[in-house]
Amino acid sequence: MDLPHRKRVAITGMGFVTPIGSDPEQVWANLRDARPGIDLITRFDASEHPARIAGEVRDFDPTRFMDRKSARNHGRYVQYVLAASRLAVEHSGIDLAHVGSADCGVVVGTAFGGLEVTEAGHGALLSGGVRRVSPFTIPMMLADMAPAVVAIELRVGGPNFAVVSACASSGDALGAAAEAIRRGTATAMIAGGAEASITPLAMAGFAQVKALSLRNHDPAGASRPFDSDRDGFVMAEGAVMLVLEEMKHARSRGATIWAELAGYGSTSDMYHYVAPHPEGEGVIRVMRIALEDAGVTPAEIDYVNAHATSTPGGDLAEAVAIERVLDGRSSPVPVSSTKSVTGHMLGAAGAMGAAATALAMRHGTLPPTANLDHQDPACRLDCIPLEARPAEITAAMVNTFGFGGHNACLVLRSGAARPQAPAGRGARPG
Repeated sequence: MDLPHRKRVAITGMGFVTPIGSDPEQVWANLRDARPGIDLITRFDASEHPARIAGEVRDFDPTRFMDRKSARNHGRYVQYVLAASRLAVEHSGIDLAHVGSADCGVVVGTAFGGLEVTEAGHGALLSGGVRRVSPFTIPMMLADMAPAVVAIELRVGGPNFAVVSACASSGDALGAAAEAIRRGTATAMIAGGAEASITPLAMAGFAQVKALSLRNHDPAGASRPFDSDRDGFVMAEGAVMLVLEEMKHARSRGATIWAELAGYGSTSDMYHYVAPHPEGEGVIRVMRIALEDAGVTPAEIDYVNAHATSTPGGDLAEAVAIERVLDGRSSPVPVSSTKSVTGHMLGAAGAMGAAATALAMRHGTLPPTANLDHQDPACRLDCIPLEARPAEITAAMVNTFGFGGHNACLVLRSGAARPQAPAGRGARPG
């Protein structure tokens, strides 16, 4: 059902800088065919690290998206966000000048921001002293510098900020951006998440928490959510940025509506700084809040893009929570984790999940969970093992959770089910 007196939010564009590609159709093909973008680390010498595999962005040329001077001064985190934002705007076909600078904003979710800039600056200080530290160290280590650079380059002056809630960051960023459109603060928002954290410090730190997969002999098979043999997540990097647009505005210009971002919820586990709540209490609440916000019942959900990162405790806690929230259905709801293909993009994970779900809706296909050879019997869900499945998806949930007990959930509805009007005439009210 539609909730009255509130502007609706359309997803009209997607930009990718990921381990499985930068073109939407290439990304979709890899998700659909369960082709992981995970391999041995080349970013640095990881031979002494316990975990030596990751989902790296390969063949990325920042000068496609910015001049050489900017590419030299910006860290990879900022480079990824600017590139994905330009690609999302291009994919959307939106004319930002026509929208007006004050009516478009930028929100970016990230866990670490410019971590590699911080590490490089610290290394320069130790090896060469104060004068060896780049003057770009402080600006480019800041999480909010990515949305700032996008605003400067694309000339958009609406709401502009970064969201930091660990691996829930881009789910919260998309929720915050949607709220700006709902309130009428903005007509369009460029929102999503990014991470550039395949660094020695991050890999060592996550290894010490025992969070990473040590399946170094089998990189492509290492990320295996819901599988009995899962042993941890696989670090990944990149950026996914979406163009969100007020529905009436999107229809009036004849935009392709990939999906409607219909609901959002945010909660805290109030439990532990790295472990999930074993009964999933915060996760249960966040899904129910998002469903209520969207005006969607559990019976209407056709698919869940799970947070499931391939950790033993996290996957099980989420499976139990999903089962409780969607209890009473005549058949289990299909659930999959696209992290089995991309790896865990941390602060970009929620945006990747939302984009994957929008693509699934448009293509009428459920993306599979790769490497799900032997499903954990304690995870009593239909986890779409190994092969994609045709299905009509009219409503879906996207889960994204983070260290500290941060939980975000998005509810998407199909954009294809709502007719689009020719530009300038017959637009339905948003």
